[in-house]
Amino acid sequence: MPRPEQGFATRTADRAVRWCRRRPFAASLGAAAGLLLAGAVWLAVTGVLARQELLAAQRSLESLRGRAAAGAPATSSPAGAVREAAARAAGAHRLTTGPAWYTAAHLPVLGGPVRTVRGAAEAADRLTRDVLSPLADTAGELAAGAGADGGHLDLSALRRAAPALHAASRSASEVRADVAGLPRSTWLPAADRARALLARQLDRIVPATVEAAAAARVVPSMLGEKSPRRYLVVFENTAEARGTGGLPGAFAVLTADRGRLGFERFGNDSELAEVRASVDLGAEYATMYGRHVPTGVWVNSNVSPHFPHAARIWSAMWREHSGQRLDGAFALDPGALAGLLAAAGPARLPDGTAVTAANVVDLTERTSYAAFPDTAERKAYFLDVARATSEVLLGSAGDPTRRSALFAALRGQLREGRVKVWSAHPDEQRELAAHPFGGVLPDDPAPFAGLVVNNAAGTKLDYYLDRRMEWTAGRCTEAGREVTVTASLTNRAPDSGLPAYVTQRVDNPPYRTRPGDNRLLVSYYATEGARLERATVDGRPAMLNQLTERGHPVYTVDMELSRGATRTLVLELVERPSDRPPTLLHQRLVQPLRVTARPPRPCGG
Repeated sequence: MPRPEQGFATRTADRAVRWCRRRPFAASLGAAAGLLLAGAVWLAVTGVLARQELLAAQRSLESLRGRAAAGAPATSSPAGAVREAAARAAGAHRLTTGPAWYTAAHLPVLGGPVRTVRGAAEAADRLTRDVLSPLADTAGELAAGAGADGGHLDLSALRRAAPALHAASRSASEVRADVAGLPRSTWLPAADRARALLARQLDRIVPATVEAAAAARVVPSMLGEKSPRRYLVVFENTAEARGTGGLPGAFAVLTADRGRLGFERFGNDSELAEVRASVDLGAEYATMYGRHVPTGVWVNSNVSPHFPHAARIWSAMWREHSGQRLDGAFALDPGALAGLLAAAGPARLPDGTAVTAANVVDLTERTSYAAFPDTAERKAYFLDVARATSEVLLGSAGDPTRRSALFAALRGQLREGRVKVWSAHPDEQRELAAHPFGGVLPDDPAPFAGLVVNNAAGTKLDYYLDRRMEWTAGRCTEAGREVTVTASLTNRAPDSGLPAYVTQRVDNPPYRTRPGDNRLLVSYYATEGARLERATVDGRPAMLNQLTERGHPVYTVDMELSRGATRTLVLELVERPSDRPPTLLHQRLVQPLRVTARPPRPCGG
């Protein structure tokens, strides 16, 4: 029997031996835990520092964006803000590279937010280095060139900038695609928010770079870099709706010669009222609109929402009337003038009246009808407004202190489609057609929804028209996806006080009407290949005229819209299956079209 102290010593020795045998494993485990802890600490520290760098870059870019929106003068170069943002973004990228970030990004589940942060930092670095820096350098060169040329745009410098702007546009699109591929819903909300913010920025930047690259390709030639150009500028009156926006009224002839703009003359619709255009827009167009005689009636020349059709008619009419060949056409409405005058400042009429951003729509589309009952006086007034505003706009374009604000406002109106552009030169027109200001009705199979109204009464009551449209995708069947379109139109004309010219009914309906009642041709442009299953107006079955324009089925109803009434058109359609929301056609009138269109659920999901 061993002594007690001997058993204790033996047990102690055995434990010591077992501890020594386990020590290498314990040491390795401890080392691994230390490395993981150190890596986690490194990720946390560098992540916080990278976030600070990205936030600083964001502040620099927001400052730059705010200056651009406010119309900073061309003499204030954006290069400093861009350099600051680029340095911060590069710092964030450096902080999120290395073995720890690479390893963590490839961990299952846990690596999602690390990949997002790492990818966002790299994207921000590329965005500032490959996109914004070249754009800022180009803007500085163009501003310097403009200042040296008496305030006019340096077309040669813009032409030289085209390759750099094209490369920046391509890089921006690539960065947006990379950001779209980053993990979106991770276990770290802060990483998800950073990715979403960067994605929203890119959604604004990419179209701007595409527009800048396109401008560098077409603006020099369109502004007469090598030979003078002549354009017809048509002012549309949206108090009486037409397909492209409003009724074509006053017009002007614009000349461009090596970047210098001027107006040769102004005229009103009476001058072109009986001119016929020798232009063939095809059998489909003739079937769709022939009864409105658009090639022989100036005020019906733009019943189609496809702006190139109207522009070609205008160009042909002007050649028939004057013998002059045009290089293109522009259209704008009082809403566009309001946006431009907000940047350029007020215009003054011969009687001293100020035409401003706040009152130009009201003056030209409402109060003028009461102030000038005589048609000739009213048309002369419209020409005075056109001349005065054009003079202010051209003056601002030549003033380096106001040019930047005016160009920013013009970009906004172009993007909204309130200013539309067509070129008679095919290579230029191909570029223009790809942008909202081209006013093109697309001829592709993508999901599409367009609500278009044409005034059929000859009133000026569309000033008071409200429009709403809801596009709802339903279930998928063997026949295709079910789609329901609900369009509501409300006539908010006042009960009294409107001049007779505003409420007059030149359509002579065979039923009794009241002052303020209106009549509209309401058309819905559907996705290519769509099939109408059922149509109702105010809940009752309706017979619609069904034709086709540029591949789109067009369903039209002749709608009497009484003063104060709301009428609702509902279309039940079957379209080819698609998971994409529709491209929307926005017909710009006084009041905006309010649209609800949610992305459909995937078929079979």
